[in-house]
Amino acid sequence: MALTGRTALLAALGSLPVGILAPSWAGMLAVNAPLSLAILCDYALAAPVRTLQFTRSGDTSVRLGDGADVQLTVTNRSRRRLRAQLRDAWPPSSTQTPARQQLTVPAGERRRFATTLRPSRRGDHRAERVTVRSFGPLGLAARQGNHEVPWTVRVLPPFASRKHLPSRLARLRELDGRTSVLTRGEGTEFDSLREYVPGDDVRSIDWRATARRTTVAVRTWRPERDRHILVVLDTGRTAAGRVGDIPRLDASMDAALLLTALASRAGDRVDLLAYDRRLRARVQGRSASDVLPAVVDALAPLEAELVETDARGLAATALARAPRRSMIVLLTGLEAAPVEEGLLPVLPQLTQRHTVLVASVADPHIARMAAARGTLDGVYEAAAATQAQSQRLRTAEQLQRHGVTVVDATPDNLAPALADAYLALKAAGRL
Repeated sequence: MALTGRTALLAALGSLPVGILAPSWAGMLAVNAPLSLAILCDYALAAPVRTLQFTRSGDTSVRLGDGADVQLTVTNRSRRRLRAQLRDAWPPSSTQTPARQQLTVPAGERRRFATTLRPSRRGDHRAERVTVRSFGPLGLAARQGNHEVPWTVRVLPPFASRKHLPSRLARLRELDGRTSVLTRGEGTEFDSLREYVPGDDVRSIDWRATARRTTVAVRTWRPERDRHILVVLDTGRTAAGRVGDIPRLDASMDAALLLTALASRAGDRVDLLAYDRRLRARVQGRSASDVLPAVVDALAPLEAELVETDARGLAATALARAPRRSMIVLLTGLEAAPVEEGLLPVLPQLTQRHTVLVASVADPHIARMAAARGTLDGVYEAAAATQAQSQRLRTAEQLQRHGVTVVDATPDNLAPALADAYLALKAAGRL
């Protein structure tokens, strides 16, 4: 039983004249006995809570920053009118509106109520329970109970970099139009015949076509479209650091999504791994139309782990998932210690067979510190920032000496910079 504020107010108003005019046990009993009887009657007349039925419907997924609508249907199976207050318990990061609902459901009928969620975090947001407080007709007492009504809304990455996709697709179409002669040899797609010019590989001469012509003919080839792109997301402790308003991991996810969308449109096969000390997520063997939704869904619940990434395990897992020549895109940090102690020793295993690209999130605050001048604190900040930038540059140069392409950009620029690097490698015939 739950008592309402109206009950407390009536008890206070009744006790006040008794305390002033006739302060005695008989006076208190004269006030409280009728009130207690009214409370018991009101409680008895309140609609039962246990017989209520609840069902949910609505959105099961939403992008971070957008709103999701979830409907809750209440069925009153009792013979009494339900006057109740309802609280639907979602995690605080779900930011639900409204938090509580006042509802009236006649006997034998049902009502549907909507809740709008605006989540502030990725991942699965689960409704725990529904708490109902059923009031009597006098509003003095209420029955209260809980019902388990499970529902999950998956909050997906926002994919803010999708605004860069049209311009990169236009460049891709331009690239496809002018790169029909870059690649020759086994495993490429035949395009056309043209006249031989000095410097052409004699192995590309088509002798049958030459016999029908007065000039030597050579075969031209289109680059293979079914290239394999393996995106490897480092979810270790360096990915947990915040850059601006978001974790490094979220900026890396956004870059991975843009690259996946672009490469799948280019006809390349894209797989994804998330790894720190064990495999956290995997998307493999999806078609071009299914790979982007699968990657978005796999990344949604992913969080960085506060552990040092096992570089040897990461390399072994990547090699096992890429048996033939591929482009491996590693989204990780460029901090000197993890790279020198973890990544550099295993790089030869990756670069021996594959094209490797390392993409890292740079902190824009470091660039602002490097430009600070005018005060003593500003000079110290500029010196510290310059030292940090020099260290990242040395680390990038070490990777480049091993044949690795390095992309180091701020969160807003990482996704388009990674897409540009992919297009540059494709134009150079290195995929």
